Amino acid sequence: MSDSSTVRPASTVVLLRDSDAGLETLLLRRNKALAFAGGFWVFPGGSLDEADMAAGEGDEERAARVAAAREAMEECGQRPRPEDMVLLSHWTTPETEKRRFSTWIYAAPLEANEKVVIDGGEIHDHRWLPLEQALAEHYAGELRILPPTMVTLSRLSVYRTVAQLLKAEKDSPVPRVLPVITGYEDTIVSLYHGDAGYETVDPALPGARHRAILEDGRWRYVYENVPDDIAPLVPQEADA
Repeated sequence: MSDSSTVRPASTVVLLRDSDAGLETLLLRRNKALAFAGGFWVFPGGSLDEADMAAGEGDEERAARVAAAREAMEECGQRPRPEDMVLLSHWTTPETEKRRFSTWIYAAPLEANEKVVIDGGEIHDHRWLPLEQALAEHYAGELRILPPTMVTLSRLSVYRTVAQLLKAEKDSPVPRVLPVITGYEDTIVSLYHGDAGYETVDPALPGARHRAILEDGRWRYVYENVPDDIAPLVPQEADA
């Protein structure tokens, strides 16, 4: 297990705009040579630095907003305003990982149609995509994303406009997620609180299923027989 003191604060921002094709977000493709998530599509973001913490006057959540805005500018030339950001969730890297992050995930509108300028180092490509299209491409095996990205896109894909999303998410509960990653049946599963195997790291245990399963490079979210006090991370379809 990693020492929890090594967890570094970080933040990510889902940049949003309205379009004729629906609600769109900006995804960035990481350099394939990077050790972590090389070649994956991500939202802009990164670790908090000393200047961010100073701007937040020691408050990590405030500093995370500053860092998210800074990273968006550095990685893709966009200028979200920290005060416009809506906190969506907070994810902590699994305890078994050597590099761990405590990541605040925000959504933010873009007021101006700024030209996307990627840094060419850490980021090698970009795409503005309707949220539903991004998910469809992922499920077709064409867009490599990590579980937090899949969960976030799925959560936000129920909205049709930026205004609708910001209004609803402003007062929504903020889930705090500490996944447990393990192998299972020749693949990888990400277990979440409420899964029968979460505490013992045994995905084979019978009972509740609250997990994401990697299938042919695509993540599939499962929420079955989970206690009522544990809300799904992804909106569930109503029973017929």
